Amino acid sequence: MASNKDGDPSLGYLTRKDIEVKLPRPTRVKNKTPAPIQITAEQILREARERQEADIRPPKQKITDSTELGDYRLRKRKEFEDLIRRVRWNISVWIKYAQWEESQKDFNRARSVWERALEVDYRNHTLWLKYAEVEMKNKFINHARNVWDRAVTLLPRVDQLWYKYIHMEEMLGNVAGARQIFERWMGWMPDQQGWLSYIKFELRYNEVERARGMFERFVQCHPKVSAWIRYAKFEMKNGEVARARNVYEMAVQKLADDEEAEMLFVAFAEFEERCKETERARCIYKFALDHIPKGRAEDLYRKFVAFEKQYGDKEGIEDAIVGKRRFQYEDEVRKNPLNYDAWFDYIRLEESVTNKGRIREVYERAIANVPPAQEKRYWQRYIYLWINYALYEELDAEDVERTQEVYRECLNLIPHEKFSFAKIWLLAAQFEIRQLNLNGARQVLGNAIGKAPKDKIFKKYIEIEMQLGNIDRCRKLYEKYLEWSPENCYAWSKYAELERSLSETERARSIFELAIAQPALDMPELLWKCKYGCASLISIKVSFCPVMAYIDFEISEGEYDRTRELYERLLDRTKHLKVWISCAKFEASAMEEQKLCIQNARRVFEKALNYFRMSAPELKEERAMLLDEWLDMERSFGQLGDVSLVEPKLPKKLKKRKQIASEDGLAGYEEYIDYVFPEEAHAHNLKILEKAREWKRQRLASGADD
Repeated sequence: MASNKDGDPSLGYLTRKDIEVKLPRPTRVKNKTPAPIQITAEQILREARERQEADIRPPKQKITDSTELGDYRLRKRKEFEDLIRRVRWNISVWIKYAQWEESQKDFNRARSVWERALEVDYRNHTLWLKYAEVEMKNKFINHARNVWDRAVTLLPRVDQLWYKYIHMEEMLGNVAGARQIFERWMGWMPDQQGWLSYIKFELRYNEVERARGMFERFVQCHPKVSAWIRYAKFEMKNGEVARARNVYEMAVQKLADDEEAEMLFVAFAEFEERCKETERARCIYKFALDHIPKGRAEDLYRKFVAFEKQYGDKEGIEDAIVGKRRFQYEDEVRKNPLNYDAWFDYIRLEESVTNKGRIREVYERAIANVPPAQEKRYWQRYIYLWINYALYEELDAEDVERTQEVYRECLNLIPHEKFSFAKIWLLAAQFEIRQLNLNGARQVLGNAIGKAPKDKIFKKYIEIEMQLGNIDRCRKLYEKYLEWSPENCYAWSKYAELERSLSETERARSIFELAIAQPALDMPELLWKCKYGCASLISIKVSFCPVMAYIDFEISEGEYDRTRELYERLLDRTKHLKVWISCAKFEASAMEEQKLCIQNARRVFEKALNYFRMSAPELKEERAMLLDEWLDMERSFGQLGDVSLVEPKLPKKLKKRKQIASEDGLAGYEEYIDYVFPEEAHAHNLKILEKAREWKRQRLASGADD
C-alpha cells in the first residue's frame, strides 16, 4: 500500500498528517444571555494588534575570513541542492539557485545551474530569457549570443526570444547580424507584427528598397486586407502614388470577394480622393456596392453618401441616397424574408430608379419566399407580389412573353385544391383579352372553373360572353354556375333575367320554379328587392328569396293570378310580417276594380291579424306594426277607406320596467314598451271583477261566523 507522501510528491519528506492544521474544538456556549459589558470588534482587533509579538528574524551573520565564506557557500549550496532534489520540477528554485551563484560571482557554477535547469524544462522560455539576461548583464556577449541562438532554434514560435535577440544585436550596432536574425525569423512565417518589426527595422536605417521588398513578401505570406492597406500607405508615404495605386489594384484583384473587402474599397476610394481623382473614387464606390453583399456594406454606403454630398451633383446625391435606402431594405428582408411589406417598399424603390435588371432581380427574390403554410391568410399579401410583377412586365417593361410566364408560374404555384385567388385568374384572362387573344382568355377562365370555381370567375366569364353576344355560351356557363352552387340566388335571378331579356318567358318561369324548389338558398339583398317593400326581408327563411324575384317577374308580366298563387305558396312557408304587408300592398295595387282590390287587401290584413292573435300572441310588436300599416293604407284610399275598421283594434302603448340580471346578480332595471290590445284589456277587467266578487264572498262568510 502506498504511503501518503507517495500520493503527493510535492510534500517532500513530510506526510499529510504532519501538515494538517489542527483547529481547536469548538466550545459549546451554555449561557447565551448577553454580558453586562459589551466588547466591540474594533476593541478586539486593537488588543490583538497591541499584544502581537515581534517577528523572529535570524541574526545577521558577518563573514570575516575566507574560511567562514567557504562554510557559508557550502551550507547554502547544500540547502539549494537538497531543495532541488525534493522539488526538481520547480523552476523558481533553479532560478534562485542560479541567481545566488551569480551574486557570488561564480559564473561557471551559475551557468552550470542554468544548464541543469534547461535539461529539466527547456520549453520554458522564461528560463532562456533570464539566462540570456544574466550573460548580457555581466557583458558576456558571446555567451549571450550562444544562449539566444539555442533558444530561437529550440523555440522558434516564441516571438519574445527573437525580439530580445535582435534588440541585443541592434544595441551592439551589429545591423547585419540583426538583419540575418530577422531573415531566420521570417523563414518561420511569423504573424503580422513580426513582419512589421522587420520593416520598421529597415526604415530606421533608411533602407526603403529593402522595406519595399519586405512588404511584397509580407502580403504574400499574409494576404489580408490590412496587410495590403499598410503596403499601399507605405508607398503613399514615400510619395510613390503610382506604386500605391498599383498595390490597391492588385489587392482588389486578389481580395474582391474577401469578408473584409469593404475596408479595402473604402481605403482605395479615400486614396483616390486624396489624389483629387473624384471620378476614380466614384467608380470604386459603385464597383464595391455592386460586388459586396448588402449586409457587409454599411460603412461603405455611409462613406459613399458623404462622398457624393461633398463632390457629387444632384443626380449623384440621389443615387447615393437610394443606395443607402437599398441597404436598409436589404437588411430588413435579410432578417425576415417573409416580411412582404418590406419587399413591396424595396420594389417601389427600385421602380423609382427604373433599372429593369435590378427590378426583376428584386421581384424574383421576393416571389421566391413562398409562405411556409398552405393557408390562405398567409398568402393574401404574398399573392400581390405576383400581381405587381405581372403588371410591371406588361405596363412598364412591355414584355408580353414574360407577363404570360409570370401569370403561368403564379397559377401553377397556388395550391388550388386547398384555396385559390379569383383575382389572379381574372387578371390573366383580362391580359389575354388586351392582347386580342380571346381563345387564351377562354382557356384561362375555363381552367379556373375546372380547378377553383368562384362566383367572381363565373360572373366575369358570363359578362365577357354577354358583351360578345354569345347567348348559348352564357346559358352553358349559368348551368355550370348553378350546378356548382345551386343555392346561389344571384345566379338563379340573373339566369332568369337573361331569359326574360330574350323574351323567353316560359324559360324564365321554369328557371324560377327550379330555384324556389331548391332546399337551401343563400340570401343576397339583390333578390329581396321588391317594389312592394320587400327589400328589408332580411330575417325571412333563406329558401324563399327567389320567390320574391319570381313574384316581381309575374307582376311585370301582368299575371296576377299566378302572383296570388306565389304569395300563397310563400305564406305556406313563412308567416313573416313583411310578407303579409307585401301581399296586402299587391292586392291593393292590382290592376283590377278598386273596390275589389280594397276588399282583397283588407282580407289579407284580417288573415294576418288572426294569425298573430291566435298562433303567435307573443309577437305583439309585429301585430302593432301590421295594424299601423293597415291604418296607413285605409287613409291612402281616401273616401273609399274606412279607418273605423282599424282604430278599435289599435293597442295601447305602456312603458314598463323589467329587471336586468347579470352574473353577479341584479344589475338594475330596463324600460321597454308593452302593447295592450282591446281584447286583453277586457279580459283583464273581467279578472278584476272576479277577484272583487271573491273578496266580497269571503267578507260575508267571515261576518256570518262572527
